[in-house]
Amino acid sequence: MSEALCCLPGCCWNLIQLIGGSSFTGEQRRLCLYAALFLPFRDTIYKDGKGKKVPVVNYIFRDSLKQKASDPETVIKIHRSLDKFLTLIPLLTSNDDTQPAEVDMGMELYDVPITSKLRVATGFLLLEVKEFWRAGLLLSTLLYPSDTDSTQDFLEKQFELDRRRDLFKAAEDSIVNLGLEKVWDLKPLVNGKDIMNVLHLKSGGPIVREWQQKLLAWQLAHPAGTVEECLDWMKETHSKRAKME
Repeated sequence: MSEALCCLPGCCWNLIQLIGGSSFTGEQRRLCLYAALFLPFRDTIYKDGKGKKVPVVNYIFRDSLKQKASDPETVIKIHRSLDKFLTLIPLLTSNDDTQPAEVDMGMELYDVPITSKLRVATGFLLLEVKEFWRAGLLLSTLLYPSDTDSTQDFLEKQFELDRRRDLFKAAEDSIVNLGLEKVWDLKPLVNGKDIMNVLHLKSGGPIVREWQQKLLAWQLAHPAGTVEECLDWMKETHSKRAKME
């Protein structure tokens, strides 16, 4: 277990105070600190009595801390968001107005215009972690590569913490400016029934879920888009796909 990860909870608390406690609710602060504390165990699993593989974080919360069931679920979601935030931070904080040709998030961005890829990728990430996205972003800024030496003195450490705060604020401001601060409240323009009607399906299934993801990506890429425009895009895309098959 590295020294840096052992120091993470203290650094996390100090950075929360430096940013301003009002940026986080009490619940967000609490679970952010738990996520920092248990980060060394994020890839550790164990087998329960039935031989099922379970994250060890689940065991700690359920059997040792006796906390509510949603706590480990949230902490695990925060942990899973970190690598994606680390990918997005340099893009969110860049002063360059040009958009990246690709955003590698381990997912396909369905026919998304280059100018919208960052918004779509960030939107999908925030939909995963919801109101705890600031916790994921904060931990990611602490894990973000640094040019300074770990043996630095107090003044240098304080300067580094100030840099982490500035990095967090720059990424946070970018997310807010993209209109994604509460993206999980976004109501889908097209529902499952609409999708089934376009595809002439009598029941749902994987194909409907696939199109829900595609349409959500379209909606994130076109925040001012209408229901009609969304359906027109779906019909056109489906028609092209049918011809190719």
